Amino acid sequence: MSSRILVVEDEDIMRITVVDHLHRQNWQVDEATNGVDALAMVRKNRYDLILSDIRMPGIDGETLLSEVKQLTPRTEVILMTAHGNTEGAVSCLKKGAADYILKPFDLDDLSFRIQRLLDIQEIKARCVSLENCCGQRQPIIGSSAPMQRLLNLISQVTQTDSTVLIQGESGTGKELVAAAIHYESRRADKPYIRINCAAIPTGLLESELFGHEKGAFTGAEKTSIGKFELADQGTILLDEIGDMPLGLQVKLLRVLQEHEIERVGAQKTIKVDVRVLCSTAKNLEEEVRQGKFREDLYYRLQVIPIVVPPLRDRKADITELTEHFLNNFGSERGLTFSLSEDTVQALSDYPFPGNVRELKNILERVSVLAPAPQIQLWDLPIELRSQKEDTDSSKAVKLAVAVADAEQQCIRNALKTTAGNKTEAAELLGISRKNLWEKMKLYAL
Repeated sequence: MSSRILVVEDEDIMRITVVDHLHRQNWQVDEATNGVDALAMVRKNRYDLILSDIRMPGIDGETLLSEVKQLTPRTEVILMTAHGNTEGAVSCLKKGAADYILKPFDLDDLSFRIQRLLDIQEIKARCVSLENCCGQRQPIIGSSAPMQRLLNLISQVTQTDSTVLIQGESGTGKELVAAAIHYESRRADKPYIRINCAAIPTGLLESELFGHEKGAFTGAEKTSIGKFELADQGTILLDEIGDMPLGLQVKLLRVLQEHEIERVGAQKTIKVDVRVLCSTAKNLEEEVRQGKFREDLYYRLQVIPIVVPPLRDRKADITELTEHFLNNFGSERGLTFSLSEDTVQALSDYPFPGNVRELKNILERVSVLAPAPQIQLWDLPIELRSQKEDTDSSKAVKLAVAVADAEQQCIRNALKTTAGNKTEAAELLGISRKNLWEKMKLYAL
């Protein structure tokens, strides 16, 4: 996305000159002739940077700076003046200005200063994403038909900013789907923030999401920026959205509709440009029927629904997933792992109630505990072995039944041929008379 800049200058020639120059640098540029109009535009639009004169009628540059920092704290502000001095510059920087420039100035120098600030913004955004998602972005493995349909849907979803509701059982990889949507979208170079709604106590979740002002509650010793502000211009994943308290669901609905948040203890709203992704292992329709989830929020979230299939519905991917995980675990230990035929079959037969996460955990365990690089059936956990052994036992039982049926039929035929003479029948069968008598008793003949 191209950076968006607002130029606020009451002198026409200066404003037009600066705006034209910035346009030639391929930035999106809006302009305002005074602080009042500029403030209205800030409330309506999202700007990466504001270049403002200090002396203006109505609202001056320093007042505009204070208002902007309240409304959109991450917007950088450069103040310019023809009547500057060292004290004035220090005062503006203390109030939050990113830079201070004296008129007349060189336009190329101005472009350099702006580009430097925008580069710093991008670096900060990437750092935030790394802090929140380190280790989270991994490839989505699977060539089965259900996974191909899922990947095609993801590629379509990335082209929009629509809210997405990702549903699926625990361990299916909903977080990977959300990460793929962000990193393949036009917001890929902007922050990607994750928050687990089930892992944070109810009393703290609002502050985590929206931030709080100093003194808003006991222990709030300083102003804190929430996850939505950190995700500005990027993407936020609300993991386990089904566990969000009803009271907060109302506030989230407002954020989705108005694109603005309000810190705990604050009197002013802050505009945010955030794409919202949600995930849950719960059946939200059932939660709505039980009154545990707001119906209006459910329909607002489900603009684009995505269902991640459980592993039992895409068993064709088990081999590919197994190879992927074993290659990763093997590279960590300098080993190359392989599986015996019985082990492959046992993995394919197992239903994996814990889905891909369970498969990964099992393979990590056996890669550590197996005595040899080739993993055998007995290296697997008992729940996988018992299923394979039960299957083998069932096959053995079926064979025993077939043998018994054939034996009974042979005895009947021999008795029929010898007209019931047991001695002759035993000779015909090649067994003793006593053995024949015992088998006839066993089969009730």
